[in-house]
Order: sequence, then structure tokens, then C-alpha cells
Amino acid sequence: MAVAVGAAALLAACSGSVAKPQISDAWARPAAASAESAAYFTITGPAGQDDALLSASSPAARMVELHEVSTDAQGMTGMHHIDRLDIPAGETVRLEPGGYHLMLMGLTGELEVGGTLELTLVFERAGSVVVQAEIRQG
Repeated sequence: MAVAVGAAALLAACSGSVAKPQISDAWARPAAASAESAAYFTITGPAGQDDALLSASSPAARMVELHEVSTDAQGMTGMHHIDRLDIPAGETVRLEPGGYHLMLMGLTGELEVGGTLELTLVFERAGSVVVQAEIRQG
């Protein structure tokens, strides 16, 4: 009996929930099968807890990478992969055209306007968050 009570207490302690970030306005650009697309959304971090977006995946793409668009000292603009996107506690970070975004590579089917795309976002503290993104023109 004491073992069962101890195990229950341990499970309760381990199941303490970590606050999830709020994801809003998720959308992706339309694209043909086997092509590339990009997905965008807004992340609002929970109050009192920093977090970071580490990776993402989608059943609609063979690979999803977190990217940033930046301009160098010579004025050349380009896009590059980043390993993480920090989400400060209580702050809002936008993934939008010309900035941070998810690059969807090797699409497994066509992304048609009016459809949806499932994204699984993986955060350092909050774990996985599943989002439905609307397919629309940007």
C-alpha cells in the first residue's frame, strides 16, 4: 500500500504541467506537391516562463526547418536556418514574411487555398504543440 501511495505521489509530482505558449494566426502559402512553401504564425509566451521554439514537423512535408531572413552589411538579403527561436516570458514573437518562418520542403501533396496544414511545433520547455494552419495567399 505504501508503495502504491508513493508511486501515485511521484506521478503527480512529475505531471506538473508546463504552461504552453499561445499560437495564433497560423497560415501557410499555397504550393504544388514536391515544391516548397512557408508557414507563419504568432507565438505568445506564457507569463513567467521563457521558452524556445526548437523544431517543427508536418505530415505534409518531408522536412520543416526554422528560418530567418536577414540583410548583411552589403545589403544582400538571404534566408538561413536557425537552431532555435527564443520566446521571452509574456512576449510575442511573429513568424512572418521577410522575417522568421518555417520552411516546408518536399511537400507530399498540393497545398490549396482554403485547405489546412497540420504543424507540430516543439518547444524547449512546453514540448509539442499541434497547430492547424490555413492555406492562403500572402
